Amino acid sequence: MIRDCKDGRVDFFKKALIGFGKIASRTLMQEVELSSLDLRYEDCRLKSSLAEKQLLVSILESGIRDPLQGVDVDGERILLDGFKRYRCAVKLNIGIVPYICLGDDQALGIIQLIRVSNARSLNIVEQARLIEDLKANHKMSTSEIADLLGKSRGWVSMRAGLIGQMSKCVKEKIFKGDFPVYSFMYTLRRFMRMNAVSKSDIDDFVKAVSGRHLSIRDIDILASGYFKGSRELGEQIRTGNLSWGLSRIKEEINSNGFSKQEQAALKALEIILRYMQRFCAMRHGAVSSAFAAQANLLSDGIIRQLEIFSKAVRSFHDRCGQV
Repeated sequence: MIRDCKDGRVDFFKKALIGFGKIASRTLMQEVELSSLDLRYEDCRLKSSLAEKQLLVSILESGIRDPLQGVDVDGERILLDGFKRYRCAVKLNIGIVPYICLGDDQALGIIQLIRVSNARSLNIVEQARLIEDLKANHKMSTSEIADLLGKSRGWVSMRAGLIGQMSKCVKEKIFKGDFPVYSFMYTLRRFMRMNAVSKSDIDDFVKAVSGRHLSIRDIDILASGYFKGSRELGEQIRTGNLSWGLSRIKEEINSNGFSKQEQAALKALEIILRYMQRFCAMRHGAVSSAFAAQANLLSDGIIRQLEIFSKAVRSFHDRCGQV
């Protein structure tokens, strides 16, 4: 058992995995009572109402064709794979289900589940959640997990970092299927890098749009309005007035895909760049006293703003570079 092995744990685990595969390949399916299954890992798997509806129809017509899988530890059957099938069985009042035991060690079962995830389509955040469990509850290091999975430490660290970026609220909404994983990975994480955006802001936005059956594109549009738009727009989105928010933002987007605020920023940058170049190209010879007096005042004001302006432009440049 891995939990009893202190020295050479990885080597021991590798040998256990080889034996695990041989045992699993000849393990006979058994029929077990649905009520005997422990669901402690249910929150580590994503829910999808659409996929579950389709599976419900399939089970209604053909029964449960693929057995549920788990590990048997200290007399308990801990389910690791087959939670959608489990919930469908509950809805259809099916009391007995097909089941395959994958061994008697939780960590070993999780490792094996992740190892075959390409075949079983385990989502990246599901992998991340299970890796989080291995690190937190089974005290495994990044190096140990990477070695046993046959992956790089970067592969494991990326997934551990991904789940670490999620607040409790965001994690709950994603795994319930109320907020799309894609929108977190490619929309919210972009705004999370902005210093002005707090974790509570992210949570408020996710609460506002979760479970509203919005497209990924609409969530992206609303996020831009919420985090970069006016206070009024943000408040409307926060209070759930999403239709108003979407229509307002879409009205501001022109044929080039830029909002009014973005157009104004681009125009200002164009003007600043053009006049900087023009001024540098000018020849400044002898000047009149009246000109010198006025030019001195204006140039003094510019010099006072140069440091502030430089910081603002650099910050803006870096932020756009990250996007």
